[in-house]
Amino acid sequence: MKKLILLIPILFAMMANAQYEHEITPYTWPTDQKVLDKLDEWQDMKFGLLMHWGTYSQWGIVESWSICPEDYGWCRREKGSNPGDYYTYKKEYENLKLSFNPVNFNPDKWAKAAKNAGMKYVVFTTKHHDGFCMFDSKYTDYKITSLETPFSKNPKANVTKEIFDSFRAEGLWAGAYFSKPDWHSEYYWDPKFPPFDRNVNYDPGLYPEKWEDFVQFTHNQIMELMTDYGKIDILWLDGGWVSKKPEELMPEAYPSKLKGTHTGFIKNRIVSQDIRMDELAAKAREKQPGLIVVDRAVRGPNQNYLTPENHVPETQLPYPWESCIIAGGGWSWVPNPHFMTPKQAIHMLVDIVAKGGNLLYNIGPGPDGEWPAGAYELLDSMGQWIDVNSEAIYSTRAIEPFKTDNICLTQQKDTKAVYAIYLEKEDVAGLPESFVVKGIFAAKNAKLNMLGTKGNLKWKNTDEGVKITIPKKIRENLPCKLAWAVKISAVK
Repeated sequence: MKKLILLIPILFAMMANAQYEHEITPYTWPTDQKVLDKLDEWQDMKFGLLMHWGTYSQWGIVESWSICPEDYGWCRREKGSNPGDYYTYKKEYENLKLSFNPVNFNPDKWAKAAKNAGMKYVVFTTKHHDGFCMFDSKYTDYKITSLETPFSKNPKANVTKEIFDSFRAEGLWAGAYFSKPDWHSEYYWDPKFPPFDRNVNYDPGLYPEKWEDFVQFTHNQIMELMTDYGKIDILWLDGGWVSKKPEELMPEAYPSKLKGTHTGFIKNRIVSQDIRMDELAAKAREKQPGLIVVDRAVRGPNQNYLTPENHVPETQLPYPWESCIIAGGGWSWVPNPHFMTPKQAIHMLVDIVAKGGNLLYNIGPGPDGEWPAGAYELLDSMGQWIDVNSEAIYSTRAIEPFKTDNICLTQQKDTKAVYAIYLEKEDVAGLPESFVVKGIFAAKNAKLNMLGTKGNLKWKNTDEGVKITIPKKIRENLPCKLAWAVKISAVK
């Protein structure tokens, strides 16, 4: 009983932190200089696009999870002819490939919208947990290029290739989202056994040959992406439960009393599922030197940056990171999605960048292959703001105190110029006559100016920080809306 009482506070703390599984994780810096250089370049980019897209968009439901028996509570099965019967539902879900025909698919239009918004990279779901491949894999027929899928007859049927080609043509990096678990593969969910939860539905230790078949299947599919789809900059792996047990990865981080109890979210079971990530990453980098590998929520050398999900950390994190955030609706397409306002989106981008992170903004294409109109409108607003304020965003790093009240700070990594970005308050439009940037003091001969305007601003240092005065002619003719960046050429 005494031992249990001692463990209770630890377990409660772990549960409280569970929602941050992609944030609160020990970080291992890469040792490959090409990867380090690429990570530094990636940190300069600040703004990327994530797209969840698959057959599930026809039902307008959350991607994959409704076929997982573990998570019925938050993604109820309500589609199909008999949603109350799990096996009927799963069969009808998988048969969505028979009607998937996104005839309005136009990746050039998406790429142009992303570029105009100021995005610098794309991460596309080549395969989610349900196992449906949005690329032409030769290792499965559960794919968009299957002859059973109507869209296979379209000249753009190999959707992943088309997307990567279009986005690279606009100067963006290409990132491949790939799910390590595969709920369609007989090597992961053996049809002879019922699925229990998100994990493999057999013990890999008891069936090593079957598990090895799955390991090879996974390696083969990822190497297809690394070999046949041009330059790939990021391999973004989801499904962190497919890994060694936590204590096998980092035994020093797990006291014996807590072994096997925590690997991010609290799950029904923890099963050792070793897919030999070190080997896989090495093979991938032979084809794509410097490749950034993101083995999400798995502690160790293959998680090159961390990915807080639908969450912005409270402060700067001491390693490379990006917040992946839903722009509107859900991760995947839902009918009549409501998108963030430009103010919400721009303020979130600035907040993340001030803390040293990147924003990976998710948009779910619809079943016809088109984005909702609201996505284009929102990205256009963000692009207009970034056109004015780009030097306060790109190639910057975090500088303390990061954010005070409604003022965020960034610093150019080369010139060391500091930017104070004033976020418009909820109840007061525009800029005040003056404001104090707390914790930052301008150097003696510093020059201050607002991006998008001409001339220097008056300023003086106070006990709290530098006080900046905004003349009436600027306040009445602001260069942009919602947030304004003042460049401080040098600080003490």
